[in-house]
Amino acid sequence: MAGRLEGKVAVITGGASGIGRETALRFAEEGARVCVVDLADEPGKETASKIDGLYVYADVTSPDDVQRMYREAYECFGGIDILFNNAGISPPDDDSILETDLDAWDRVQNVNLKSVYLCCKYGIAYLLERGGGSVINTASFVAVMGAATSQISYTASKGGVLALSRELGVQFARQGVRVNALCPGPVNTPLLQELFAKDPEKAARRVVHLPMGRFSEATEIANGALFLASDESSYVTASTFLVDGGLSSAYVTPMEFSGVEISDKGLHPAGDG
Repeated sequence: MAGRLEGKVAVITGGASGIGRETALRFAEEGARVCVVDLADEPGKETASKIDGLYVYADVTSPDDVQRMYREAYECFGGIDILFNNAGISPPDDDSILETDLDAWDRVQNVNLKSVYLCCKYGIAYLLERGGGSVINTASFVAVMGAATSQISYTASKGGVLALSRELGVQFARQGVRVNALCPGPVNTPLLQELFAKDPEKAARRVVHLPMGRFSEATEIANGALFLASDESSYVTASTFLVDGGLSSAYVTPMEFSGVEISDKGLHPAGDG
């Protein structure tokens, strides 16, 4: 039985770890040939070799690098059908607007928003050449609501990704190119675990907003990306595709946590097994 992405070629930025890595693995399981793009050579090459894919080192804030990564993917696979523009950062010096300096603001905007602009600008032409395709831009739940813990440039950048995705989805709808913003809730990654282990109070403020009482796993976000990449979402474009466990729809009632526990099951409120 053919996979849901059989015969398709995907380019995934930020593909060496986290959501990008899990999506690369998931796409390959469904028959796609995958180009993994990252700045981290060792895990990037490992991910690509695991799925018999292509690894390309590229800085997605550089127009030259972005154009080169698409050329290499095209030359290797003969075409491109799916763009998963997933690379992004959330550095600790991006905080309250009162504390975040211009350097931090610009750095986050460049990686999170400018890169999506560049990847769409130079990548959509390859999809048009194939008669259509799917563009998935990683935004965030903070694009539709305020964050419990301030990260002003990150939030603004993801709002920009959402608006850009809507406009492109409308612009290219009749040319067969679908463009959607994938909006994850907080994801249980090693980086998030490390950050919240240092600040249980901050973790508790996040968890209290989640109806499911836990953070998502990267594999769950990858499954959302798979739907948007596949023909099953043929009538879905310019959408805000939330995979947030109900976070953006929740009314939060007063709750108290003494902290959070971190185990092999992930992050959860203390006392919640």
